[in-house]
Amino acid sequence: MLFIDNQGINDPRINLAIEEFVLRHLPMDGESYLLFYINEPSIIIGKHQNTVEEINAEYVKEHGIHVVRRLSGGGAVYHDLGNLNFSFLTQDDGQSFHNFRKFTEPMTEALRELGVEAELSGRNDLQVGEKKISGNAQFSTRGRMFSHGTLMFDSELDNVHSALKANPEKFKSKSTKSVRSRVANISEFMNEKLTMQEFQDNILRHIFKTEPSEVPQYVLTEEDWQKIREISEERYRNWDWNYGQSPEYNVKHAKKFPVGIIDLRMDVKDGRIENITIFGDFFGVGDASEVADLLRGKRYEESEIRAALEGVNLKHYFGNIETEDFIGLVFLED
Repeated sequence: MLFIDNQGINDPRINLAIEEFVLRHLPMDGESYLLFYINEPSIIIGKHQNTVEEINAEYVKEHGIHVVRRLSGGGAVYHDLGNLNFSFLTQDDGQSFHNFRKFTEPMTEALRELGVEAELSGRNDLQVGEKKISGNAQFSTRGRMFSHGTLMFDSELDNVHSALKANPEKFKSKSTKSVRSRVANISEFMNEKLTMQEFQDNILRHIFKTEPSEVPQYVLTEEDWQKIREISEERYRNWDWNYGQSPEYNVKHAKKFPVGIIDLRMDVKDGRIENITIFGDFFGVGDASEVADLLRGKRYEESEIRAALEGVNLKHYFGNIETEDFIGLVFLED
């Protein structure tokens, strides 16, 4: 595995472009990569989410917070200079997507060495006790994938609550606490006080079993940086990618499944689905818009929807969900 130094860049629109460049363009025949990056105050939106419903727009504008959509699914997260992001980029062997334990275990082991009793909880979170310290997400394309996550080392936790809107589907359970009460900084649990750089160095030592100065690296070339800047302009600085148009709809069916929230917005006229958009914080290999395309124009009847989905592997798009559950969501009674 090779480490990639992002040159201390804090712009999320560049850092996500570095990640995408590595994923799509660097050789991965037997090679994998680790990328660290720290972003200026930002909200990083999951691929399938409706941006305007995830952010507190007034707070974001007032505080100059970046809003950038990422390639991976999952939920919106808040980044700042107290948050260390990591990304493992590797070949997709067909067994690793959805296997969050494989990619978070190096981090939990490194944290335990620092006295932080972290463990994987739920789908994709790292927790210390009841407190979340890390959220993780994955993306796969053309036989390659990344698994990336946050490490809330010393973040401004009040900003997490202020910048993000809470999805009511996530908080239907009375036992589910607010965002602010559920998260904590890693530094609160450490045996000794470390700087962010010392924290990074400790993780590198654990993963590479050598001093940070001896860690094997892939050094980005000027040609690489040119492609990274192009990706940044075309995608991560693009309003259409980051926000997009909020669709018109007259039917909204959302439900939390074990794979995450699936949120259908349908414009049904004269008994036919004229338009449909699928939002959510699920993780899928395929693009959920392909499922929407299959249903667009169909009669809003169970037999028609069932026929449209016949032979479609919905697990490819949403994770471990049955066709019956998805059809039940399409016709969910309010």
